[in-house]
Amino acid sequence: MAASQDWITKDFYAALGVDKDASQADIKKAYNSYARKYHPDRNPGNKEAEEKFKAASEAYQVLSDPEDRKQYDAIRSMAGGGARFSSGGGGFEDIFTAFGGGNGGTFRYTTGGADAPGFEDILSQMFGGGGQQQSAGGFGGFGGFGSRRRPERGADLTASISIPLRQAVDGTTVTVQTGGQNVTAKVPAGITDGQKIRIRGKGRPGVHGGEPGDVLVTVNVEPHPVYEVKGKDVYVNVPVSFDEATLGATIEVPTIYGKKVKVKVPAGSSSDKLMRVRRKGIDNGRGDAGDMYVRLKVVVPKKLSDHAREIVEQFRDATTEADPRREFHDMAKL
Repeated sequence: MAASQDWITKDFYAALGVDKDASQADIKKAYNSYARKYHPDRNPGNKEAEEKFKAASEAYQVLSDPEDRKQYDAIRSMAGGGARFSSGGGGFEDIFTAFGGGNGGTFRYTTGGADAPGFEDILSQMFGGGGQQQSAGGFGGFGGFGSRRRPERGADLTASISIPLRQAVDGTTVTVQTGGQNVTAKVPAGITDGQKIRIRGKGRPGVHGGEPGDVLVTVNVEPHPVYEVKGKDVYVNVPVSFDEATLGATIEVPTIYGKKVKVKVPAGSSSDKLMRVRRKGIDNGRGDAGDMYVRLKVVVPKKLSDHAREIVEQFRDATTEADPRREFHDMAKL
């Protein structure tokens, strides 16, 4: 992502509520939390929530990319964490000196004129965004000024979105804000957490007639209370009663698409027993649907009538030889 003057004045760490030394995992976790809390779909008409969501998304775009984060930290550090550059006072030239362009006048810049380089152009050149070496008479080492005017492709931009699992499964259309513009993107059905989609031609403009760059959008899928998606496979926790687990039963389980399938619970099943239902996972329409994995969760009643308690006690007395922790104690021995 191209460096921007906004980086000097905006504290992206504060926008996500993390420390400067936060890990990439902490940054992603913080963004997901902000996205779930302030997403416009959950706060219709709430301008404050919308601004917080936009600020968190912009911060995540930069901090989630190690290279962008490195550039951002360097620029903020040299600018004192928020002061703007000025054309006088030494601050602007000191930064060029730090990147090898100083030495008392080997680099010159102007503050006006139609052909004067913009701030973002200078930053992109400092961090490797310049063109080829200069011809005679150019400013060596800074690429863009006085170089041959050959077409150059524009830089790609990055963005991220957070969508509910339902939209990830069915596909949707979203609006992404990046590079100062709103871009519409189609999210294909069956996309999974962390996957990227490319919006062609909506990145930075090309130079000297070059084609524009693209926008790369990282899709974050919000957690669901029942379903968990791993690739094309779907995992679902299903409650079963004590008698269903003990005696066996046939139960109905809803797929991620809402249809119910019958699943046979074997007698003597315990919690976390995993059963596979073939081809009932994510279906991308190409004939290679994933599977659904049903994970049993045995639910014990919190309250029992006197009659029910008496029956359970009889069951306990009749199964005293069936110690459920016998193998556990054997495995726990050092």
